[in-house]
Amino acid sequence: PEVEAELPRRDQLPNDNYRANATFKVFLKEVSEIARRGPQLFISRANAGLVVYLFENEVPEIQEGSVRIVAVAREANPPSRAVGPRTKVAVDSVEREVDPVGACIGARGSRIQQVVNELRGEKIDVIRWSPDPGQYLANSLSPARVDMVRLVDPEGQHAHVLVPPDQLSLAIGREGQNVRLAARLTGWKIDIKNSEEYDQASED
Repeated sequence: PEVEAELPRRDQLPNDNYRANATFKVFLKEVSEIARRGPQLFISRANAGLVVYLFENEVPEIQEGSVRIVAVAREANPPSRAVGPRTKVAVDSVEREVDPVGACIGARGSRIQQVVNELRGEKIDVIRWSPDPGQYLANSLSPARVDMVRLVDPEGQHAHVLVPPDQLSLAIGREGQNVRLAARLTGWKIDIKNSEEYDQASED
């Protein structure tokens, strides 16, 4: 049976082409009962839940329970058109011999490419979750290379992340997108620092 669903603009993806008879995978956000009209469905293409669903479909290890998705931070509709949609996914392995990142990416990127294709080219960073906050923070800033993480306020979850000068722009990301998503993924306030200047300031 056919069902009508509402896809608000904020829940659409910028690269989607909503033409007649086009098919999309969507995330069901809400079902509300409306008198005389029956159930009203509200769906989303921008919700992080859609990313989780797509990975669950593509990665047998997630279905079997040997790999789990710990956290997702998604910016499907960035504030500026100069920045494209991007998602960070933190994964962990229940079994030591299973590489959770490799399982999600697949041979030659085959699995993650299926997810990227469904999301119309959205950038996706799959990173390894760690119980060590310093390691998790360093991983979350992928693809940037991190020299050191200093937990300046563990209780307040505030950290200084030191990166080489040539990694500064990559760590921050265009218009701050990379560090913004890393902060949302980890729950930490992250200040990116030039490691050379930071070390020099420490010596002074």
